[in-house]
Amino acid sequence: MAKKRPGGQPVLQKNGLYEAEITGMTLEGNGVCRVDGFTMFLPLTVPGDRVRLKAVKLQKSFGYGIIDQLLAPSPARVDPECPVYRQCGGCAFRHMDYREELRLKEQTVRDAFARLGGFTVYKEGEEPVPGGVPMEPILGGDEEGLSVCHYRNKAQYPIAAINGRLRAGFYARRSHRLIPAEDCPLQDKAFGPVVEDFVRIAGELKIPAYDELTGEGVLRHLFLRKGRQTGELMACIVAAKERFKGRDALAGKLIWAHPEITGLLLNVNSEKTNVILGGKTVCLYGQERLTDRFMGMAFEIAPEAFYQVNAEQAARLYRQGFRYAAFKGDETLLDLYCGIGSIGLSALPQVGRLIGVEVVPQAVESARRNAALNGVSDRARFFCADAAEAARRLAEEGLKPDVIIVDPPRKGCDRTVLDSIARMAPEKVVMISCNPSTAARDAAILCDGEHGYRLVKFRAVDMFPRCGHVETVVLLSKGEIDSNKVRVEFSLEDMDMSGFQKGATYEQIKEYVLEKHGLKVSSLYISQVKRKCGLDVGQNYNLSKKEDAKVPQCPPEKEAAIMEALKHFQML
Repeated sequence: MAKKRPGGQPVLQKNGLYEAEITGMTLEGNGVCRVDGFTMFLPLTVPGDRVRLKAVKLQKSFGYGIIDQLLAPSPARVDPECPVYRQCGGCAFRHMDYREELRLKEQTVRDAFARLGGFTVYKEGEEPVPGGVPMEPILGGDEEGLSVCHYRNKAQYPIAAINGRLRAGFYARRSHRLIPAEDCPLQDKAFGPVVEDFVRIAGELKIPAYDELTGEGVLRHLFLRKGRQTGELMACIVAAKERFKGRDALAGKLIWAHPEITGLLLNVNSEKTNVILGGKTVCLYGQERLTDRFMGMAFEIAPEAFYQVNAEQAARLYRQGFRYAAFKGDETLLDLYCGIGSIGLSALPQVGRLIGVEVVPQAVESARRNAALNGVSDRARFFCADAAEAARRLAEEGLKPDVIIVDPPRKGCDRTVLDSIARMAPEKVVMISCNPSTAARDAAILCDGEHGYRLVKFRAVDMFPRCGHVETVVLLSKGEIDSNKVRVEFSLEDMDMSGFQKGATYEQIKEYVLEKHGLKVSSLYISQVKRKCGLDVGQNYNLSKKEDAKVPQCPPEKEAAIMEALKHFQML
């Protein structure tokens, strides 16, 4: 066992061996255990594993280890069924039963909204919590006939020379060390044969791989993309130079071997950078863009354009967002971070008008092309701006969106974007996020007293089975006005107090609601519920001397509690 300091804090020794049970898991795929209270992270473990671990890296309050011996496997442990899984950094949960993976991802989203967002969360099927927010069950990637294998329609294969032979594959986690993997169980089945023939042909032509250390060589990546509905296949060679010996022969032989390729492109990236694509792309054969159909709409997709890599599950994600929005058919929808327009254009059959906003000019141009491709340019407008600029321009035109859908990058929304959303004041905001932490943070900001929204419900969606990512779709609506921030003028001296004495006083109702439901309710809320029920509340109650005074309205959960109290006191 670990030694301890005088204060009781454990001291583990590097390379020391310790026994522990894995009790948790991170989205990066590291199991979590505690050794005498000291937190350790272990890759390739599963909650429920009993292991003997070797401590390899120790920090002040946590450390990293590896399995020295698996003493007792977890019931959730499965065969990874991938020969390079332990070396490749692509998958995080291939050694875990998929049901356990979904449970972990769902719990991660729930924890983010509870701990980081400060929301009281209960799952569907659990007892509702007064003032709580319901979390709907996670949408798994194996439902509705979908598969957790071969779902990716896009892959970027680094190219390197290993033992004098060109190979393609993926980088080991947190490194640029290539793990050869021309075939991958996550990628579309059409990709493997193309990759194998590409490296074989390039090797025969003696076209060298690019060396990141020296900056010498040519081939950097092979970028493949497939239209899941159309079957079109785009291949993009990423090279350090536009002209190189064997280029045309490589292109011709690859097309001859794979006539299913509808477009072969060459992207030039001569910079010493981790960014895959460079600024120039030339077409060597066929189409410059790939066309796919998604949720009934056609989309042209350039190599650099963002397009969901799991189109089938993305359709379920978007449909969930549209259900949250509950479109009536005549709304004005604002799509922030619209990209090439995939979300907004997919929603267009359900709304009256679409406005898309994106800061990347090329994406805006693609969105306009896609609107024209589908014959909806008269109802879809896209412009290049940030959210704050969008709010100003819409205000000048007298336009107010009824619903905003926002799909930000992993870092979430900037505060200025959230402020702009609140100024536009749509009735509903649907947030689609690839990062539970920033989704919870942004939802909490929109739900503060300044912004005035209420978190209605949310749901996790597993867009990337076997990988360490999870999407979240969130519904926010205009909430009640914070009574602490609104001045409501009325006089108790002017009230008819006779109504207070029938059945129970207001104080008795307040005490009952607090004890039974854990909710604090005001006399104002009680009077509003009594008025709805036809009970006397006094002629002057809830009236202000100011004509434009704002009166906070009783929220649904408090109204239900007050109604129950009125029945308890036999006032109904």
